[in-house]
Amino acid sequence: MKKLSILALSVLVLAACGNKQNASKNAGTTESEERVEQVRTTVLHEREIQREISVSTNLQGYLTQNVAPSLTGKIEHIYCEVGDHKQAGDMLVRMDQTQYKTTKIALGNLSVELNRVEQLLRSGSATQQQYDQLKAQYDQTKEQLDFLEQNTYVKAPFSGVISAKTYEDGELYGGQPIVILTQINRLKALVAIPENYFPRIKQGINLTLTSEIYPDQVFPATVEVVYPTVDASSHTFQVKIRIPNDKNLLRPGMYVTTTIGLGTEKTIVAPYQAVEKLVGANDRYVFLNNNGRAQRVNVTLGQRFDQDIEIIAPEIVEGVEMVTTGQHKLVDGVKLNVVE
Repeated sequence: MKKLSILALSVLVLAACGNKQNASKNAGTTESEERVEQVRTTVLHEREIQREISVSTNLQGYLTQNVAPSLTGKIEHIYCEVGDHKQAGDMLVRMDQTQYKTTKIALGNLSVELNRVEQLLRSGSATQQQYDQLKAQYDQTKEQLDFLEQNTYVKAPFSGVISAKTYEDGELYGGQPIVILTQINRLKALVAIPENYFPRIKQGINLTLTSEIYPDQVFPATVEVVYPTVDASSHTFQVKIRIPNDKNLLRPGMYVTTTIGLGTEKTIVAPYQAVEKLVGANDRYVFLNNNGRAQRVNVTLGQRFDQDIEIIAPEIVEGVEMVTTGQHKLVDGVKLNVVE
């Protein structure tokens, strides 16, 4: 019985030694087999590009006039409907004329009286003070009449189209614009441009606009005003552009894309499909071949050119070798096997 126990113990010791040897052998095998990924690469070169910046915006009438007289009262007649084209100087609205006519009669009477006092002053029958007081009253009444005329017979200050109408004849005017006149033969737009382009955007630069409504047409425009400050939250600055619209194809409110040409320059472009995007974020990165190992580099995307895109980073320079196939399964530092 004692011999049998010793024999069983010997068997257990031998089994344990065998397991340790096998584990040691497997560990050695794992350590010797390093992960290698099969990839294709391309050497990056500088390329001369036409630098452009494209921004979308909405069009506005170059001038907009809210026809809102400074007088309250009854609207006698509105001379236009929505969609009517009006020329500068055309009558738009006639307000109640009672106050205007009363003031016009008063000015006529003062004119007669002023002439009479002027003759008396020359003959010495009236004093200079009497004349001056009457003249001041006449000037004040004339100024009031001019104000009433402007706000009783309201005319178009520029040529445009009636884009809104909120009252009808005979209604009491209460401060809301009676009609809105919008200039459409010339348009404007405000465009927000990234701050890094601020030194390159100048007044007078020509640009183009495109609209999905007219897919085969390009419309010219000009930078009219470059606003002098940068928005601290969005890091953009505003630019006002002027758009001629003689054929009235474009209209206020339309959504358009503006493209500003900034000349040519050299930069690095790469296949767009080779750029990876971090899941759950907007960070972009690529992999370089750094002496046979993958090097992950965060990049900033620039201008798009069909299937290529500009990539910007300190490590992205002329002559570096970038992974273009197989990059989806790479991690930083993994060994690469570059295949043709």
